[in-house]
Amino acid sequence: MRTLQRVATALLLCTCLAMGRAKTDVLVMNNGDRFTCEVKGLGSGVLYVSFDYIDGTTSVDWSKVRSLESNQLFVVTTEGGAVYTGTLKTSKAEADRPVRLEVFEGPEHETVVERQQIVQMIPTSDRWWQRFNGALSFGVNYAKGNQSTQYNLGSNVAYVRGRWNLETNYSSNLASSSGNAASTRNSLNFTGMRRLRENWFASGIASFLQSSEQGISLQSTIGGGLGRYLKNTNRTSISLLGGAVWQNTGYTDPNVNVARKNIVGALIASDATFFKFSKTNFRASASLVPALSDPGHLRFDTNVSYYVKIFGDLKWNATFYGNWDNRPPPGFSSSDYGTSSGVSWTFGLR
Repeated sequence: MRTLQRVATALLLCTCLAMGRAKTDVLVMNNGDRFTCEVKGLGSGVLYVSFDYIDGTTSVDWSKVRSLESNQLFVVTTEGGAVYTGTLKTSKAEADRPVRLEVFEGPEHETVVERQQIVQMIPTSDRWWQRFNGALSFGVNYAKGNQSTQYNLGSNVAYVRGRWNLETNYSSNLASSSGNAASTRNSLNFTGMRRLRENWFASGIASFLQSSEQGISLQSTIGGGLGRYLKNTNRTSISLLGGAVWQNTGYTDPNVNVARKNIVGALIASDATFFKFSKTNFRASASLVPALSDPGHLRFDTNVSYYVKIFGDLKWNATFYGNWDNRPPPGFSSSDYGTSSGVSWTFGLR
């Protein structure tokens, strides 16, 4: 577990990589208001910008933007799954025509995309350390009656390129009370995604889990598969993934039958996110692993989170997590689940 904790510490330190740049972008609204700002990115129908004279990041309704110009490099993704990397400029159009955005990918390569087709814009850079974005969250609860303490800590960091990205997230939960042993759960996940044609993508995963409730000292999962976005708009994102995994589980009791520690299984995973302009974000992910090497053996994991904006980049979040095993070793728990809440701070586009 010390190795897992060291990796998690390095992950948390990566959240300090938020970088600023000159505020020279030009934003014009439908009502004629004109602003000079720094465009942070676009997601969930919200354009994130910052100003020299306003503290923090401001949320702008993307549907009310008339024009946008920026010399910053952005990775632009459309509803159809097309991905472009370049600087931005709004093309001139007649009043009754849809607003179109020009993406300059090179001296002689320009792509024009209608505004309503754009679902995400993430800033990137020729400098690798400026391509990171993510979030850091923390929560704690204490009750004097039974001297119970609960805390949760989480971090998410993404490295974004044109047609691929890498993402890693870490979560830690601890619960203790007078007269009882502390219960801990630590999870570290790595995901790599490569966009293929249209809304298809290939994905690889590596995850590591420790759960005192289930007696798991370390569960390692390595695998990957092929996925597709069933829906990908400024309000909803739903994806489905199918593939295969290898899973090795070590238990705190060294006498557990070694043959039960390794499985090769199929992977069925889904992810759904729902947005509401500048206020809330709901995300639910789940994965099912039916063991091919041990027919009838199933493992299921899920994570559900709900975010509410407080102000600026600060949000309140509530999370439900759980994992189940229908064939745990004798005497071990078949499940571990719980809830947590706290505040989170985001950098980049998150």
